[in-house]
Amino acid sequence: MNPESAVLTARGTKALLAILRAGLTCGVMDITAALVVYGFFGVPPVRLLQGIASGLLGSRAFAGGLATALLGLCCHFVIAMSAASVYFAASRQFGFLLQHAIAAGALYGVAVYFFMNRIVVPLSAARQGPFSLKMMIIGVVIHIFCVGLPISITIRRYSA
Repeated sequence: MNPESAVLTARGTKALLAILRAGLTCGVMDITAALVVYGFFGVPPVRLLQGIASGLLGSRAFAGGLATALLGLCCHFVIAMSAASVYFAASRQFGFLLQHAIAAGALYGVAVYFFMNRIVVPLSAARQGPFSLKMMIIGVVIHIFCVGLPISITIRRYSA
């Protein structure tokens, strides 16, 4: 392997590690927060995860038992990895995302929340419930602290 290939391989490995760590951290924190919050409102964990899978399967997800709950968990982590990948790619073009990771991460969390709830969910097969200001505020706060900040801080850490 020539020196240029070694540098590119090292950069690629570092980039992949940054995205995987950011996505996993975000995914674990976000699903934990969702399980706690929705559990408080009486939604069992399997039902919550089936709700995620309903984005692909519609109402059939709720009759699928543990299999569709696991599908929902996989979908959740695919989304978390995608959010980390987007932030990583953007941070290569816009240095302020790394220089101001806290502010950028908080704003990114808000952006991800509204992207998911105003674009992704309406285009999915999931049934939408009525609007709730209380749940929107809870969702935005969760996305700031469990999505945007973990992604931005992790990406910054691996970009140094």
